[in-house]
Amino acid sequence: MANKAGGGDTWLDWLVKTNDIKQLWAAQPTYILSQAVFVLAGVLTLIHALRKGGRWPYFWLATILHGLFTDNFWHVALPEYDNFWHSQTPIIFLGARLPLHIILLYPAFIYHAAYAVSRLNLPKYAEPFAVGLVTVLVDIPYDITAVKFVHWTWHDTDPNIYDRHYWVPWNSYYFHASFAASFFFFFNLTRSWFAPKVPQWDAADKKSEWKSVLISSLLGMPGGVLLFIPIYHPLHDVYKIHSEVTFFLLFSIFGMIILSGLLSNREKCSKKLTAIDYVLLLQLAAHYLLYLVCVIFYDPEHHWSLGLHEPVGPCNEVATLTTPFGQELEKRKYFCPTDYNEDYIDFHCAKELPPNGATWYLVCGTPFENRAEYITVLSTILVVATGVFYSLYFKTGGGIEAPPKKLKKK
Repeated sequence: MANKAGGGDTWLDWLVKTNDIKQLWAAQPTYILSQAVFVLAGVLTLIHALRKGGRWPYFWLATILHGLFTDNFWHVALPEYDNFWHSQTPIIFLGARLPLHIILLYPAFIYHAAYAVSRLNLPKYAEPFAVGLVTVLVDIPYDITAVKFVHWTWHDTDPNIYDRHYWVPWNSYYFHASFAASFFFFFNLTRSWFAPKVPQWDAADKKSEWKSVLISSLLGMPGGVLLFIPIYHPLHDVYKIHSEVTFFLLFSIFGMIILSGLLSNREKCSKKLTAIDYVLLLQLAAHYLLYLVCVIFYDPEHHWSLGLHEPVGPCNEVATLTTPFGQELEKRKYFCPTDYNEDYIDFHCAKELPPNGATWYLVCGTPFENRAEYITVLSTILVVATGVFYSLYFKTGGGIEAPPKKLKKK
Protein backbone atom coordinates (compact mmCIF):
# COMPACT_ATOMS: atom_id res chain seq x y z
CA MET A 1 0.00 0.00 0.00
CA ALA A 2 1.65 3.24 -1.14
CA ASN A 3 0.11 5.47 1.51
CA LYS A 4 1.47 3.67 4.57
CA ALA A 5 1.16 6.59 6.94
CA GLY A 6 -2.15 7.82 5.62
CA GLY A 7 -0.76 11.26 4.85
CA GLY A 8 -0.30 11.02 1.11
CA ASP A 9 2.26 12.75 -1.09
CA THR A 10 0.63 16.18 -1.31
CA TRP A 11 -1.01 18.67 1.02
CA LEU A 12 -4.42 17.82 -0.46
CA ASP A 13 -3.84 14.11 0.20
CA TRP A 14 -3.08 14.98 3.81
CA LEU A 15 -6.14 17.20 4.08
CA VAL A 16 -8.67 14.67 2.82
CA LYS A 17 -8.36 11.00 1.97
CA THR A 18 -10.97 8.61 0.56
CA ASN A 19 -11.17 4.84 1.00
CA ASP A 20 -13.14 2.09 -0.71
CA ILE A 21 -16.37 1.69 1.25
CA LYS A 22 -16.78 -1.93 0.09
CA GLN A 23 -13.44 -2.89 1.63
CA LEU A 24 -14.28 -1.01 4.81
CA TRP A 25 -17.69 -2.73 5.03
CA ALA A 26 -16.02 -6.12 4.66
CA ALA A 27 -13.61 -5.23 7.48
CA GLN A 28 -15.92 -3.38 9.89
CA PRO A 29 -19.66 -3.37 9.05
CA THR A 30 -20.61 -2.04 12.50
CA TYR A 31 -18.29 0.93 11.93
CA ILE A 32 -20.02 1.85 8.67
CA LEU A 33 -23.43 1.59 10.38
CA SER A 34 -22.22 3.78 13.25
CA GLN A 35 -20.88 6.39 10.82
CA ALA A 36 -24.19 6.44 8.95
CA VAL A 37 -26.12 7.08 12.19
CA PHE A 38 -23.78 9.93 13.15
CA VAL A 39 -24.03 11.55 9.73
CA LEU A 40 -27.83 11.26 9.97
CA ALA A 41 -27.69 12.77 13.45
CA GLY A 42 -25.58 15.68 12.21
CA VAL A 43 -28.01 16.44 9.39
CA LEU A 44 -31.15 16.08 11.52
CA THR A 45 -29.82 18.19 14.39
CA LEU A 46 -28.95 20.91 11.84
CA ILE A 47 -32.46 20.77 10.36
CA HIS A 48 -33.88 20.87 13.88
CA ALA A 49 -31.74 23.90 14.74
CA LEU A 50 -32.82 25.76 11.60
CA ARG A 51 -36.49 24.95 12.26
CA LYS A 52 -36.28 26.11 15.88
CA GLY A 53 -34.41 29.28 14.93
CA GLY A 54 -33.14 31.72 17.52
CA ARG A 55 -29.72 30.73 18.84
CA TRP A 56 -30.02 27.03 17.98
CA PRO A 57 -28.30 27.30 14.56
CA TYR A 58 -25.43 29.19 16.21
CA PHE A 59 -25.25 26.52 18.92
CA TRP A 60 -25.14 23.72 16.31
CA LEU A 61 -22.24 25.43 14.52
CA ALA A 62 -20.46 26.04 17.81
CA THR A 63 -20.59 22.32 18.65
CA ILE A 64 -18.88 21.58 15.33
CA LEU A 65 -16.11 24.12 15.96
CA HIS A 66 -15.69 23.00 19.56
CA GLY A 67 -15.31 19.40 18.39
CA LEU A 68 -12.79 20.27 15.69
CA PHE A 69 -10.63 22.18 18.16
CA THR A 70 -10.96 19.62 20.96
CA ASP A 71 -10.29 16.51 18.88
CA ASN A 72 -7.30 17.83 16.97
CA PHE A 73 -5.50 20.10 19.42
CA TRP A 74 -3.65 17.35 21.26
CA HIS A 75 -2.04 15.38 18.44
CA VAL A 76 -1.18 18.59 16.55
CA ALA A 77 0.03 20.86 19.35
CA LEU A 78 0.98 18.34 22.07
CA PRO A 79 1.71 15.00 20.38
CA GLU A 80 3.11 13.56 23.63
CA TYR A 81 -0.50 13.50 24.89
CA ASP A 82 -1.75 11.74 21.74
CA ASN A 83 -3.62 8.65 22.94
CA PHE A 84 -6.19 7.42 20.39
CA TRP A 85 -6.36 6.55 16.70
CA HIS A 86 -9.56 6.20 14.64
CA SER A 87 -9.99 3.35 12.19
CA GLN A 88 -10.18 4.40 8.56
CA THR A 89 -13.44 5.63 7.00
CA PRO A 90 -14.74 6.40 3.48
CA ILE A 91 -13.84 10.08 3.98
CA ILE A 92 -11.17 11.04 6.50
CA PHE A 93 -9.24 14.29 7.07
CA LEU A 94 -5.99 15.67 8.49
CA GLY A 95 -3.55 12.89 7.71
CA ALA A 96 -6.11 10.10 8.21
CA ARG A 97 -6.76 11.22 11.79
CA LEU A 98 -10.22 12.84 11.60
CA PRO A 99 -13.15 10.82 10.17
CA LEU A 100 -16.09 12.74 8.71
CA HIS A 101 -18.57 11.32 11.21
CA ILE A 102 -16.48 12.47 14.18
CA ILE A 103 -17.02 16.07 13.05
CA LEU A 104 -20.77 15.42 13.39
CA LEU A 105 -20.44 13.48 16.65
CA TYR A 106 -20.34 16.64 18.75
CA PRO A 107 -23.73 18.02 17.66
CA ALA A 108 -25.08 14.45 17.87
CA PHE A 109 -24.04 14.38 21.54
CA ILE A 110 -24.14 17.96 22.83
CA TYR A 111 -27.01 19.35 20.73
CA HIS A 112 -29.24 16.44 21.76
CA ALA A 113 -28.31 16.98 25.40
CA ALA A 114 -28.72 20.77 25.34
CA TYR A 115 -32.10 20.75 23.63
CA ALA A 116 -33.51 18.08 25.96
CA VAL A 117 -32.18 19.92 29.04
CA SER A 118 -33.56 23.24 27.78
CA ARG A 119 -37.07 21.87 28.37
CA LEU A 120 -36.37 21.70 32.12
CA ASN A 121 -35.95 25.49 32.49
CA LEU A 122 -33.24 24.87 35.08
CA PRO A 123 -31.50 27.75 36.83
CA LYS A 124 -28.47 28.94 34.93
CA TYR A 125 -26.06 27.47 37.49
CA ALA A 126 -27.41 23.94 36.98
CA GLU A 127 -27.84 23.81 33.20
CA PRO A 128 -24.21 23.16 32.14
CA PHE A 129 -23.91 20.23 34.55
CA ALA A 130 -27.16 18.70 33.28
CA VAL A 131 -25.92 19.03 29.70
CA GLY A 132 -22.66 17.35 30.74
CA LEU A 133 -24.34 14.31 32.27
CA VAL A 134 -26.90 13.89 29.48
CA THR A 135 -24.00 14.04 27.00
CA VAL A 136 -22.41 11.11 28.84
CA LEU A 137 -25.72 9.24 28.62
CA VAL A 138 -25.71 9.65 24.83
CA ASP A 139 -22.04 8.71 24.60
CA ILE A 140 -21.83 5.63 26.80
CA PRO A 141 -23.35 2.95 24.49
CA TYR A 142 -21.17 4.22 21.65
CA ASP A 143 -17.99 4.16 23.73
CA ILE A 144 -18.56 0.65 25.09
CA THR A 145 -19.53 -0.92 21.77
CA ALA A 146 -17.28 0.96 19.35
CA VAL A 147 -13.99 0.15 21.07
CA LYS A 148 -14.91 -3.55 21.26
CA PHE A 149 -15.44 -3.53 17.49
CA VAL A 150 -12.12 -1.70 16.91
CA HIS A 151 -13.63 1.57 15.68
CA TRP A 152 -10.54 3.11 17.25
CA THR A 153 -7.61 2.05 19.41
CA TRP A 154 -6.28 3.57 22.62
CA HIS A 155 -2.71 4.15 23.75
CA ASP A 156 -1.60 1.06 25.65
CA THR A 157 0.12 2.57 28.70
CA ASP A 158 -0.94 6.23 28.94
CA PRO A 159 -1.63 6.72 32.69
CA ASN A 160 -4.51 9.11 31.97
CA ILE A 161 -6.50 6.38 30.19
CA TYR A 162 -5.12 3.27 31.87
CA ASP A 163 -8.15 2.61 34.13
CA ARG A 164 -10.86 1.09 31.91
CA HIS A 165 -14.54 0.13 31.91
CA TYR A 166 -15.23 -2.43 29.15
CA TRP A 167 -11.97 -1.13 27.62
CA VAL A 168 -13.29 2.44 27.75
CA PRO A 169 -11.13 4.79 29.87
CA TRP A 170 -13.11 6.15 32.80
CA ASN A 171 -11.65 9.49 31.80
CA SER A 172 -13.57 9.30 28.52
CA TYR A 173 -16.78 9.78 30.52
CA TYR A 174 -15.12 12.43 32.67
CA PHE A 175 -14.00 14.15 29.46
CA HIS A 176 -17.47 14.22 27.90
CA ALA A 177 -19.13 15.47 31.08
CA SER A 178 -16.60 18.22 31.81
CA PHE A 179 -15.99 19.40 28.24
CA ALA A 180 -19.70 19.54 27.33
CA ALA A 181 -20.50 21.40 30.56
CA SER A 182 -17.66 23.86 29.97
CA PHE A 183 -18.61 24.49 26.34
CA PHE A 184 -22.30 25.04 27.21
CA PHE A 185 -21.34 27.34 30.09
CA PHE A 186 -19.19 29.61 27.90
CA PHE A 187 -21.73 29.61 25.06
CA ASN A 188 -24.40 31.14 27.29
CA LEU A 189 -22.13 33.17 29.57
CA THR A 190 -20.49 35.12 26.75
CA ARG A 191 -23.80 35.94 25.09
CA SER A 192 -25.12 37.21 28.43
CA TRP A 193 -22.21 39.67 28.42
CA PHE A 194 -22.88 40.96 24.90
CA ALA A 195 -26.70 40.96 24.99
CA PRO A 196 -27.84 40.66 28.63
CA LYS A 197 -31.48 41.57 27.99
CA VAL A 198 -32.12 38.96 25.28
CA PRO A 199 -33.67 35.66 26.45
CA GLN A 200 -31.27 32.72 26.47
CA TRP A 201 -32.37 30.96 23.27
CA ASP A 202 -33.51 34.03 21.32
CA ALA A 203 -31.02 35.37 18.81
CA ALA A 204 -29.41 38.71 19.51
CA ASP A 205 -27.51 40.75 16.92
CA LYS A 206 -25.16 38.74 14.71
CA LYS A 207 -22.02 40.31 16.16
CA SER A 208 -22.92 39.13 19.67
CA GLU A 209 -23.85 35.65 18.47
CA TRP A 210 -20.68 35.15 16.46
CA LYS A 211 -18.57 36.28 19.41
CA SER A 212 -20.24 33.72 21.67
CA VAL A 213 -19.76 31.00 19.03
CA LEU A 214 -16.04 31.67 18.65
CA ILE A 215 -15.28 32.18 22.34
CA SER A 216 -17.15 29.06 23.47
CA SER A 217 -15.53 27.02 20.69
CA LEU A 218 -12.07 28.04 21.93
CA LEU A 219 -12.69 28.06 25.69
CA GLY A 220 -14.83 24.92 25.96
CA MET A 221 -11.79 22.65 25.80
CA PRO A 222 -9.52 24.58 28.23
CA GLY A 223 -12.46 24.92 30.62
CA GLY A 224 -13.00 21.17 30.47
CA VAL A 225 -9.31 20.59 31.19
CA LEU A 226 -9.58 22.84 34.26
CA LEU A 227 -12.32 20.61 35.66
CA PHE A 228 -9.79 17.75 35.78
CA ILE A 229 -7.48 19.73 38.08
CA PRO A 230 -9.39 19.87 41.40
CA ILE A 231 -10.57 16.22 41.35
CA TYR A 232 -8.80 13.89 38.94
CA HIS A 233 -5.19 15.01 39.03
CA PRO A 234 -4.62 15.25 42.80
CA LEU A 235 -6.58 12.07 43.59
CA HIS A 236 -5.30 9.94 40.73
CA ASP A 237 -1.78 11.27 40.21
CA VAL A 238 -0.84 11.98 43.85
CA TYR A 239 -2.88 9.44 45.83
CA LYS A 240 -3.16 6.75 43.12
CA ILE A 241 -6.97 6.59 43.36
CA HIS A 242 -8.65 4.68 40.53
CA SER A 243 -10.19 6.81 37.76
CA GLU A 244 -13.57 5.13 38.36
CA VAL A 245 -13.68 6.85 41.75
CA THR A 246 -12.75 10.25 40.34
CA PHE A 247 -15.44 9.97 37.65
CA PHE A 248 -18.17 9.08 40.13
CA LEU A 249 -17.04 11.90 42.39
CA LEU A 250 -17.48 14.29 39.45
CA PHE A 251 -20.80 12.59 38.63
CA SER A 252 -22.00 13.07 42.23
CA ILE A 253 -21.08 16.75 42.29
CA PHE A 254 -22.81 17.33 38.97
CA GLY A 255 -25.86 15.37 40.20
CA MET A 256 -26.07 17.36 43.45
CA ILE A 257 -26.05 20.67 41.56
CA ILE A 258 -28.66 19.38 39.09
CA LEU A 259 -30.90 18.15 41.92
CA SER A 260 -30.70 21.56 43.55
CA GLY A 261 -31.80 23.11 40.28
CA LEU A 262 -34.65 20.62 39.84
CA LEU A 263 -35.97 21.40 43.33
CA SER A 264 -35.85 25.17 42.83
CA ASN A 265 -38.84 27.27 41.88
CA ARG A 266 -39.00 27.41 38.09
CA GLU A 267 -41.50 27.73 35.30
CA LYS A 268 -42.76 24.70 33.44
CA CYS A 269 -41.79 24.42 29.81
CA SER A 270 -44.41 26.10 27.64
CA LYS A 271 -43.05 24.95 24.28
CA LYS A 272 -45.12 22.36 22.49
CA LEU A 273 -43.50 19.37 20.85
CA THR A 274 -43.45 19.60 17.07
CA ALA A 275 -42.90 17.09 14.28
CA ILE A 276 -39.18 17.86 14.09
CA ASP A 277 -38.85 17.11 17.83
CA TYR A 278 -40.25 13.64 17.19
CA VAL A 279 -37.80 13.17 14.32
CA LEU A 280 -34.97 14.06 16.70
CA LEU A 281 -36.24 11.48 19.20
CA LEU A 282 -36.42 8.82 16.49
CA GLN A 283 -32.80 9.49 15.56
CA LEU A 284 -31.85 9.17 19.21
CA ALA A 285 -33.68 5.85 19.39
CA ALA A 286 -31.74 4.65 16.32
CA HIS A 287 -28.51 5.63 18.09
CA TYR A 288 -29.22 3.47 21.14
CA LEU A 289 -30.72 0.55 19.23
CA LEU A 290 -27.78 0.34 16.84
CA TYR A 291 -25.27 -0.51 19.56
CA LEU A 292 -27.60 -3.05 21.14
CA VAL A 293 -27.99 -4.66 17.70
CA CYS A 294 -24.20 -4.71 17.29
CA VAL A 295 -23.58 -6.67 20.48
CA ILE A 296 -26.45 -9.10 19.73
CA PHE A 297 -25.79 -9.92 16.09
CA TYR A 298 -22.18 -9.06 15.22
CA ASP A 299 -18.90 -10.74 16.17
CA PRO A 300 -15.97 -8.43 17.01
CA GLU A 301 -13.41 -11.15 16.23
CA HIS A 302 -14.45 -10.84 12.56
CA HIS A 303 -13.66 -7.12 12.54
CA TRP A 304 -10.24 -5.79 11.63
CA SER A 305 -8.70 -2.36 11.18
CA LEU A 306 -5.90 -1.50 8.77
CA GLY A 307 -4.73 2.04 9.38
CA LEU A 308 -3.03 4.41 11.80
CA HIS A 309 -2.46 3.04 15.27
CA GLU A 310 -0.07 3.65 18.14
CA PRO A 311 3.51 3.78 16.77
CA VAL A 312 5.43 0.52 17.24
CA GLY A 313 8.91 0.58 18.72
CA PRO A 314 11.29 -0.80 21.35
CA CYS A 315 9.38 -2.18 24.31
CA ASN A 316 11.74 -0.73 26.92
CA GLU A 317 11.74 2.96 25.88
CA VAL A 318 9.84 5.26 28.25
CA ALA A 319 8.27 8.71 27.81
CA THR A 320 7.02 11.06 30.52
CA LEU A 321 3.93 13.22 30.93
CA THR A 322 3.96 16.27 33.19
CA THR A 323 0.84 16.79 35.33
CA PRO A 324 -0.58 20.21 36.33
CA PHE A 325 1.06 19.67 39.75
CA GLY A 326 4.50 19.14 38.23
CA GLN A 327 4.67 15.37 38.59
CA GLU A 328 6.16 13.25 35.85
CA LEU A 329 4.14 10.15 34.94
CA GLU A 330 5.69 7.43 32.82
CA LYS A 331 4.33 5.55 29.84
CA ARG A 332 5.87 3.40 27.15
CA LYS A 333 7.02 5.53 24.27
CA TYR A 334 5.93 2.89 21.73
CA PHE A 335 3.43 0.08 21.35
CA CYS A 336 4.91 -3.34 22.05
CA PRO A 337 3.10 -6.04 19.99
CA THR A 338 4.57 -8.85 22.10
CA ASP A 339 3.64 -7.32 25.49
CA TYR A 340 0.50 -5.20 25.72
CA ASN A 341 -2.68 -4.97 27.78
CA GLU A 342 -5.38 -4.18 25.22
CA ASP A 343 -7.45 -7.35 25.10
CA TYR A 344 -9.99 -5.92 22.65
CA ILE A 345 -7.33 -6.29 19.89
CA ASP A 346 -4.88 -8.94 18.79
CA PHE A 347 -3.13 -9.99 15.57
CA HIS A 348 -4.89 -13.28 14.74
CA CYS A 349 -5.98 -11.98 11.31
CA ALA A 350 -2.53 -10.58 10.43
CA LYS A 351 0.24 -12.57 8.77
CA GLU A 352 2.86 -11.04 11.05
CA LEU A 353 3.31 -8.60 13.90
CA PRO A 354 3.99 -4.97 12.94
CA PRO A 355 7.71 -4.12 12.94
CA ASN A 356 9.39 -1.33 14.87
CA GLY A 357 8.69 2.02 13.28
CA ALA A 358 5.27 0.98 11.96
CA THR A 359 2.37 3.40 12.39
CA TRP A 360 0.11 1.95 9.68
CA TYR A 361 -0.68 -1.69 10.41
CA LEU A 362 -3.41 -4.29 10.89
CA VAL A 363 -5.13 -5.06 14.19
CA CYS A 364 -7.93 -7.58 14.75
CA GLY A 365 -10.95 -7.63 17.04
CA THR A 366 -11.31 -10.26 19.76
CA PRO A 367 -14.34 -12.37 20.81
CA PHE A 368 -16.72 -11.35 23.57
CA GLU A 369 -15.68 -12.87 26.87
CA ASN A 370 -19.38 -12.79 27.78
CA ARG A 371 -21.79 -11.58 25.09
CA ALA A 372 -24.73 -11.82 27.49
CA GLU A 373 -23.05 -9.30 29.77
CA TYR A 374 -22.66 -6.80 26.93
CA ILE A 375 -26.31 -7.33 25.95
CA THR A 376 -27.39 -6.76 29.55
CA VAL A 377 -25.32 -3.59 29.89
CA LEU A 378 -26.48 -2.11 26.57
CA SER A 379 -30.11 -3.04 27.31
CA THR A 380 -29.89 -1.34 30.71
CA ILE A 381 -28.47 1.82 29.13
CA LEU A 382 -31.31 1.77 26.60
CA VAL A 383 -33.94 1.49 29.37
CA VAL A 384 -32.36 4.31 31.39
CA ALA A 385 -32.01 6.56 28.32
CA THR A 386 -35.65 5.89 27.37
CA GLY A 387 -36.79 6.95 30.82
CA VAL A 388 -34.60 10.04 30.93
CA PHE A 389 -35.48 11.36 27.48
CA TYR A 390 -39.16 10.49 27.86
CA SER A 391 -39.20 12.56 31.05
CA LEU A 392 -37.28 15.44 29.49
CA TYR A 393 -39.59 15.62 26.48
CA PHE A 394 -42.99 14.56 27.83
CA LYS A 395 -42.92 15.33 31.59
CA THR A 396 -41.63 18.87 31.47
CA GLY A 397 -44.82 20.58 30.34
CA GLY A 398 -45.73 21.87 26.91
CA GLY A 399 -47.18 18.64 25.57
CA ILE A 400 -47.99 18.12 21.92
CA GLU A 401 -48.70 21.02 19.63
CA ALA A 402 -52.43 20.91 19.02
CA PRO A 403 -54.16 21.99 15.81
CA PRO A 404 -56.06 25.29 15.99
CA LYS A 405 -59.63 24.97 17.26
CA LYS A 406 -62.48 25.67 14.91
CA LEU A 407 -64.96 28.34 16.01
CA LYS A 408 -68.52 27.12 16.47
CA LYS A 409 -71.13 28.84 14.43
CA LYS A 410 -73.94 30.47 16.38
